[in-house]
Amino acid sequence: MNGLFERWLGGQAPLPVEQHTPATGLQLWLDDQGHVLRLAGPLRTLLPASPHHAARVHDYLQRHSWLVLEGAPADWQGQPLDLDFVTVHGTALHTRGWLLRQADGWLLQVFDIGDLLGERENHAHDLAQHHLALALGRAMRDCDEQHLLPTTTAQLQHLAEHWQAGALRLLLPGDSGWYSYASSDAVWPWADDERLRAWLHTLPAAARQLAAEHPLLQSSAAGLPLVALPYQHGHCVQAWLLCAGAPRPPTPQAQATLLPALVEPLLSRLRQQQLQQRACHLDELQQQLGAGWWSWPLQGPLAFDPALASRLGLPRDATCEQWFGRLHPADREAARMALAQLRDGIALNLNLRLLPADDLAGPRWLQWVGQLRGRQVQGFVLDISALKAQELQAGAARARLENLIASSPAVIYIQRYADGALHSDFFSASLTPLLGWPKDGELAQQPGQAVHPDDRTLWLERTRTLLRDGQVRSRYRLRDERGGYHWILDEARLLRDDLGQPVEVVGLWLDVSEATEAAERVRQSEERYRALVEDSPALICRYTPALQLLFGNRPLAELLECPPQQLGAMNLGQWMSDSQRTAFVQRLATLSPQQPLSSAEVCLQLPGRRNAWWVWAERGLFDEHGQLVEIQAVARDNTAVRHSQQQLLQAAKMATLGELATGLVHELNQPLTTMRLAVVNGLKRLESGAADVPYLTGKLQRIDNQLERAIRLVEHLRTHGRRSEVEQQVFAAWVAVLGAQGLLAEGLCGKGVTLAIEAPERCPHVLGHQDQLEQVLINLVVNARDALLERRVAHPHIRVGQRIEHGQLCLLVEDNAGGIDPRLLERIFEPFFTTKPAGVGTGLGLSVSHGIVDAMGGRLAVHNRNEGACFEVWLPIYKAN
Repeated sequence: MNGLFERWLGGQAPLPVEQHTPATGLQLWLDDQGHVLRLAGPLRTLLPASPHHAARVHDYLQRHSWLVLEGAPADWQGQPLDLDFVTVHGTALHTRGWLLRQADGWLLQVFDIGDLLGERENHAHDLAQHHLALALGRAMRDCDEQHLLPTTTAQLQHLAEHWQAGALRLLLPGDSGWYSYASSDAVWPWADDERLRAWLHTLPAAARQLAAEHPLLQSSAAGLPLVALPYQHGHCVQAWLLCAGAPRPPTPQAQATLLPALVEPLLSRLRQQQLQQRACHLDELQQQLGAGWWSWPLQGPLAFDPALASRLGLPRDATCEQWFGRLHPADREAARMALAQLRDGIALNLNLRLLPADDLAGPRWLQWVGQLRGRQVQGFVLDISALKAQELQAGAARARLENLIASSPAVIYIQRYADGALHSDFFSASLTPLLGWPKDGELAQQPGQAVHPDDRTLWLERTRTLLRDGQVRSRYRLRDERGGYHWILDEARLLRDDLGQPVEVVGLWLDVSEATEAAERVRQSEERYRALVEDSPALICRYTPALQLLFGNRPLAELLECPPQQLGAMNLGQWMSDSQRTAFVQRLATLSPQQPLSSAEVCLQLPGRRNAWWVWAERGLFDEHGQLVEIQAVARDNTAVRHSQQQLLQAAKMATLGELATGLVHELNQPLTTMRLAVVNGLKRLESGAADVPYLTGKLQRIDNQLERAIRLVEHLRTHGRRSEVEQQVFAAWVAVLGAQGLLAEGLCGKGVTLAIEAPERCPHVLGHQDQLEQVLINLVVNARDALLERRVAHPHIRVGQRIEHGQLCLLVEDNAGGIDPRLLERIFEPFFTTKPAGVGTGLGLSVSHGIVDAMGGRLAVHNRNEGACFEVWLPIYKAN
């Protein structure tokens, strides 16, 4: 059949029936009037039995095929015949064939071409779907921000027309639930359907993990089909598309092509708007706190946040002398010394006074914090004038109270115990100046009569406690000779004889009237200061060295989602991972009375599985023996900045994958081509009937091996493309080299660049993120490749190796492109600095790589040697405790 079909497709005349009768397809022997004499071929079982005794060929055909067979069979020969037969299944059998003369009759030979027609229709459908996806993505990317909503609505309408759906609704996650875009302004027909409403409530309130068994959700409302299509990124649902009234659900291929083309640009635009809003909120928060960033490249001017520079009365790029000129003269020397120590890596944390613009105003207090990162100092300035004022006022109140107590006259007294009662025996001379009582007067003999009526219960309790416990400390009011009352602090001790029987009481009366009144004023003042702390947008708390919270203000309680009064029962460590908690405790151990201050960025896992990063500034409080008693801390939420850094890193990673797309497609094409050849050969063996089990087993094993190869590459791409974990992990650094080789080797080979990987004898482990280190190596190799191709080196090659020195692991990436201009070596790691032509490269690759290596505790260095540039990635070797 194959040879005959091929001769017919090639335009050659088929063999006479007497020489070769096909054993496939469908054969109909006809007489000169078109009556069917006999049926043959495998396809005859699909045709229904004709109700007519002398059936014509038309009885087996659909009506539109009658036009092809007009007249007698003699009129049909010499041309290809496309005929659609009626089958017992009710579907059409699409065939193509020819009519041959045979003795005194005719032979109609046809073959099934349904697969060919289906393939043609699928190709046309896929092409139209591809064009629609391009149009959707282009429209979403090219529209401006004001027309984003109408553009989204219009594209949903185009998609609804393509799927022949009545309406579409796109659900996207928001801060307070899901919000939607509809394909038209018409009323959503299922808005009042309780079944749909209950189903919508089951959707996650945010993009959470989707269960592995979560199917393509289907429901029925208002008598029409409703299909919910999830758009996933990894295992997270980023959006839902509700398709209502479509005659059939969109195919998985249509979902994979059209849904990302619509949703991905829209999510990107919305994320960009969200980042802009967060940046504005961060600027507003900094203005409310009186804070801002500053930086210094260890030489030249200091760069300040524009809003901060305006508040301080400084130019944005102020010289060091201009900055020192704004400081109080008493703080200038300390500021100069701190800047000098920054060059040696000693962190900066100073409280400074700023000269007031008005001579009548007091100085402003600033907290000046900075840390050396690479070749640049980065930090922030925080206005702490309010906190300093509170400290000064509280200190003054405490000093007044102490002076008041010291200057108060004390009365020493002795009471004799007799017959179960206490009788006054002695009062010191200060009794008369204090209360005006004569020492032999009635009130001196019975002081209980002078106790204020409201305090008599306290007086009786004082006596019972003294006789029971042997000592007492109480406070009550006594009346003086003029009828006024004095607050008396009474401290007394009971003396006993050798048999343990009470003998006498020795005590002290101290007039604390002024102190009590002052304490009341202090209490009221503390209430006012507490209100300031509670209403502060900063996170303020106190805790023990064991991280047990002693106090936390209201913003902290809101972030931890608990009432402020319950903070005292919580431990800060419960919101940290094991590694974060260990590092936190180790940092507290470094505090001392000489160095009581520290700062760090801490990662916490807040309720709702939200990761938050707080910039933590703390001060340790010590006892007289130098032991750490508690810690006071002020924190600032740095989560938005961290998310921006992670998104920048993820964007750089995705840009690298985009550059490698060509090589990766070729890498996947090889196993696919091999599998296709194996399948074709196996089918030929099966058709010829010569296939045996060993031969087919070998072909299937070959297909399985190529599938494993493709799966490994795709799995590595998924691992490399997903976001990095929050916590650092221990891994072998050389594994990152092998991962970069798997992604780059094929592309480099296609461009004629040799990649030499020198396998080491040892593979030490480091602490960090494997995908991020792999990103660093990819950036270095891609930069070397671009330099080699730009300079058209005769025999381009890149060498990747490893060496170990003094407990440090060094990964080397070296090329023969001639090296880097020495004048550019100092600037090569700056953000947005690039030596590539305009429009090529972002200038972020080496800057992001430098930040990744620095976060792993290492350093990224570059120098020229031999025939080109050599980049060195130095990392500390991980040692388990």
